[in-house]
Amino acid sequence: MSLYILFAHSNIAHDMEVVVLYRLAMNDLVEWKNSTSRKPLILRGARQVGKTWLMKEFGEKQFASCIYINFDNNRRMTELFSNDSNISRIILGLELYAGHKIDSANTLLIFDEIQESPKALATLKYFYEEAPEYFIVCAGSLLGVALHQGTSFPVGKVEFLDLYPMSYLEFLMACDKERFAELIYSCDFEMITTFKQEYIDTLKQYYYVGGMPEIVLHFSLNKDFVKVRKMQEQILAAYEQDFSKHAPNEVVPRIRMLWNSVPAQLARENKKFIYGVVKEGARAKDYELALLWLADCGLVHKVHRVTAPRLPLKAYEDAKAFKLYLVDVGLLACMTRLRADTLLDGNDLFKEFKGALTEQYVLQQLKTIKGIKTYYWTNDRNSSEIDFIVDDGNTIIPLEVKAEVNLQAKSLKVFREKFSPEMAIRSSMADYKSAEGLVDLPLYAINSIALVKLGARDGA
Repeated sequence: MSLYILFAHSNIAHDMEVVVLYRLAMNDLVEWKNSTSRKPLILRGARQVGKTWLMKEFGEKQFASCIYINFDNNRRMTELFSNDSNISRIILGLELYAGHKIDSANTLLIFDEIQESPKALATLKYFYEEAPEYFIVCAGSLLGVALHQGTSFPVGKVEFLDLYPMSYLEFLMACDKERFAELIYSCDFEMITTFKQEYIDTLKQYYYVGGMPEIVLHFSLNKDFVKVRKMQEQILAAYEQDFSKHAPNEVVPRIRMLWNSVPAQLARENKKFIYGVVKEGARAKDYELALLWLADCGLVHKVHRVTAPRLPLKAYEDAKAFKLYLVDVGLLACMTRLRADTLLDGNDLFKEFKGALTEQYVLQQLKTIKGIKTYYWTNDRNSSEIDFIVDDGNTIIPLEVKAEVNLQAKSLKVFREKFSPEMAIRSSMADYKSAEGLVDLPLYAINSIALVKLGARDGA
């Protein structure tokens, strides 16, 4: 496994400290750069997940020069792209803006907040068709919303890369535990079990801190849980401001109500999203636009029910039944006002919400794994439920999630008896074990699920 290192410098108490942060998405950017069929790349993701930082670091580490354009309140650049789509003229304008000639082979062009300039977004088509030699990376937190407002979008002329909050393994690396992260990828579960307490302790920290890069960076420097919570509150407040700034006025109240209902939805034993929890008597059609807005922004993840675990799973999707998760487990802990001591010390007060936090964590990790789609399953009577059904296009694997070491999984037993899957995974705080098609995979090793699947398929 190749790891790309980003160095973040922080002047704390007048002493220069260097913290190493890892974003594995950098490998995807390098792969894009080296591709012979490269198209302009759009980096998608919620605000505060590190898109701008990642693009700039990519430019600094991989190119001789980098030109960064932020279209938010940048009238000069907005006007440059608004007049026409003449690429030669636009390049000249960018050169005048940057103060130097652009060498297409060695310069990265970064267009940030591109949703603020629909014409710049549309121009990506002409860069691809007329000047594919230029390296262009863009980002736009509310890009999906812009599309629904009738923006001319270069369909088929761009590539996408989704960026999420830092995974648990990236969190480990940021906390100077790189060797522990590498051990997870090695799938040496005998050694992993030997050091399981280290993983359990840092996993509890991750539940509280989450994966927002700026917060992880701060926590890795000083382990200040109080400051972490303040930073989380600031991010949540910024999201609330985005609702008012970018969403249609008539939808804003419903967006807020739906957003604030997610913790209560996840706290329910049956975590299927119920509109009545948002507001008594609420109907789906009243909140469809609000839900679409939040999903387009990357602030929530929608996981649909499937009626049968058969390929392709999409064909068995129940469009009306879904579970809703937040973008980040740390923000979920903040919204529920979960105290650090309650979480880290295993306080009984935490037991009521532990299952919800654990499912949020697992879904968040699954989102970062390439090539898999995630659903959930219930039988027709809703008496049995599998938390997640993982689909990599070739196999379907039921994944049952347990918050602690209790391995009782009646629903998983029902599912296996009914459908006889080649492999099933039960994830909890218990140690790794594999027998008769059932794998017990520790929660802290959930990021290795693709490797575990591959090993099981190959008979390893």
